[in-house]
Amino acid sequence: MPQTTDTLLMVRPANFGYNAQTATNNSFQQREGADDYATIKAKAQAEFDAFVGRLRENGINVLVIDDTAEPIKPDAIFPNNWVSFHENGAVFLYPMYAENRRLERRRSVVEELRSGFDITSIIDLSHHEAENRFLEGTGSMILDRENRIVYVCLSPRTDENLFLDFCDAIDYKPISFRSVDRKGSDIYHTNVVMALGETFVIICMETIQEEAERQVLYACFEETQKEVIEISLEQLERFAGNMLQVRNAAGKTFLVMSEQAFTSLNA
Repeated sequence: MPQTTDTLLMVRPANFGYNAQTATNNSFQQREGADDYATIKAKAQAEFDAFVGRLRENGINVLVIDDTAEPIKPDAIFPNNWVSFHENGAVFLYPMYAENRRLERRRSVVEELRSGFDITSIIDLSHHEAENRFLEGTGSMILDRENRIVYVCLSPRTDENLFLDFCDAIDYKPISFRSVDRKGSDIYHTNVVMALGETFVIICMETIQEEAERQVLYACFEETQKEVIEISLEQLERFAGNMLQVRNAAGKTFLVMSEQAFTSLNA
């Protein structure tokens, strides 16, 4: 199973903005300027359109789904938290921490993809929201698809037992750890801490306080022949850990990141 894909699903935001419901355990959200809603929305849509264009210019297939104006979903631009797609045709739907993020989960999006993709099953885990147990897709989990391993940093948005159940369901090896920010609070998503490519891993080991957990990770990266590229806490805070390696139809790979992440990098 390849680690990278040449096809991305992106949701064009209708109401992007500050989300008070997710800010309770996402210390990276900033309230400053959040009241200028119209400007934020217009800028997010312009950046989205430009980014889709840049990906397509490089031969990467992008499927764009428009967010619905109602109900308002400020984080709809992040569909990877509510859905994941797998090479065997399985589609997983995930339980979300914030009530207003649960509105993003649209089966109609999955059904729309049936015309172009082989979808064999839809596994809906959203009923666990009633138990206050959450697992937010590939925000919560980093999948090493080639070596059948799932990495997670546990947090209020990543329930350990649900994670283990998911690994059993897809027959992947589970590896968990805890990551904290500079204030000692759990980092909300694993894809803030690390990104996994075909031959490398980008990770902020500084956030992992337990030496035993760090050693397990180093050993696993060595076993799977991943070059370890460590980033600092300052770089993590500029989302240098939040990257995605993709490829185009010709097989050329690209590392996708935000401009803020890119400018934080050194040689």
